[in-house]
Amino acid sequence: MKMQNFPARENTIRLNPELSNAQVVEFENRLRQKVVGQERAVHKISQVYQVYLASLASPTKPLGNLLFLGPTGSGKTHLVEAAAEILFENPQAFLKVDCAEFQHTHEISKLIGSPPGYLGHRETPPALSQENLNRYRTKQNDFSLVLFDEIEKASDSLWQLLLGILDKATLTLGDNRRVDFSRTIIFLTSNLGAREMSHLVQGTVGFAPPPTRNTDNNDNKEKGELDQKIYRTALEATRRKFSPEFMNRIDSVLVFHSLSETHYQKILELELNSIQERIFQSSSQKFFFRCTDEAKDIFLREGIHPTYGARSLKRVLEQKLVVPIANLLATGQVNTGDFLTVGYDRTQQKLVFSKHERAIESIGLSESGSRPWISNAVLAPSHDTAVAA
Repeated sequence: MKMQNFPARENTIRLNPELSNAQVVEFENRLRQKVVGQERAVHKISQVYQVYLASLASPTKPLGNLLFLGPTGSGKTHLVEAAAEILFENPQAFLKVDCAEFQHTHEISKLIGSPPGYLGHRETPPALSQENLNRYRTKQNDFSLVLFDEIEKASDSLWQLLLGILDKATLTLGDNRRVDFSRTIIFLTSNLGAREMSHLVQGTVGFAPPPTRNTDNNDNKEKGELDQKIYRTALEATRRKFSPEFMNRIDSVLVFHSLSETHYQKILELELNSIQERIFQSSSQKFFFRCTDEAKDIFLREGIHPTYGARSLKRVLEQKLVVPIANLLATGQVNTGDFLTVGYDRTQQKLVFSKHERAIESIGLSESGSRPWISNAVLAPSHDTAVAA
C-alpha cells in the first residue's frame, strides 16, 4: 500500500482525547451523585460507556470486564444498581448471578439449563438465556449489565463458564443455543481480603479527632496511605485466590476505598432523600419530614462502623427513623400535608418527633409521580404538635 503524504505541520490541529461527550458527562455526574467516595470506579464505568457510544467496542469480547474488590458495605453492588437506574430507569435492570448459590457442580444447570433428555429439561428456563440478557435493553442503550456477585464462592464449573464469557463473550446453553455477551458489561465482585482490610480501617472512622491530626493535609495523607494499604491487601488476596488465566481476562481491577466521615454524611443525605421518596410512592398519607443536625449526628454516631460500611448506617435509619414513622402512620398521628420534624432531646437522650399540623397547604407530584414538590408551602400559625413515637 502506497504511503500517503501527510499535510504540512502548520496545518496540524491538536486534539484532546480526554474529553467526553455531553451524554457521558451527564451519566458520570449523575453516578457521582448516587455513589459516594468511589471516583475511580465511577470514572471507569463512564469510560466503558464512552467506548460503547463511539461504537468502538470489540465484537468478540464483552464491553468491559470489571472486578470490584473491597470490604463489605463499600458500595460495590450499589454502583451497579445506580448505573442501571440511570441507564434503564430501574435499579434492578441487570442480570445478577449470586455465586454463593452455585458452589456445587450440579447447580450449574440453573444457569445454562439441562441437556436434552434429562429430567426437567424444559421445565425451568436457564437464567443466562439471551432473552433474559436482552430484557432491559433500550434503543438508546442497547446493551446489558451482568453482575457475578461474590465470585470467590463459585464452583469450578461456574469458573469455566466465566472464562469463556470473559474471553470470547459467548456461552453455550444445555440445548446448544449460544448466548452473545458482546454487548454486555460484566461486573464481578469479591470480598477477598475483607478481614485484613477491616483491621486496617479499624479506628479510622469516628467523630473524636485523633490528637495527631492537626491539618487537612495530614488527614488527606493518612487517608491516601490507608487506601494504598487496602489496595495492596486486596490485590494480594486476589492473586492468591484467582489464577493468572482468570486475571488476564479482567480489563480493570477496581478496589473500593474506605469511607470517610464526610462520605458517610453524604450517604446519610442520600438515604434520607430515599426515605422521603418511599413515603411519597408507598404511603397513602403524603407528608414531608426533616431531621435536625442533632438527629443526623445520632444517626452517624450509631450508624458508622468501619467493618460493616454503609449497610450499618442503613440499618440504623430503618430502626430509628423508618419504624417510628411507620408507627405514626399506622396510628393516624401523621396526615397528608403535615410537616414532620425529627429532633433529639438531650435530657431524655432519645429522638423526638413533632409536626406542624396542615403545614403544607397542597402537595403535588411530578409527572413521573416519583419526585415530590411543594405548592404554596406555608407553615401553619398553630404551635407544633408533639408526637410520641
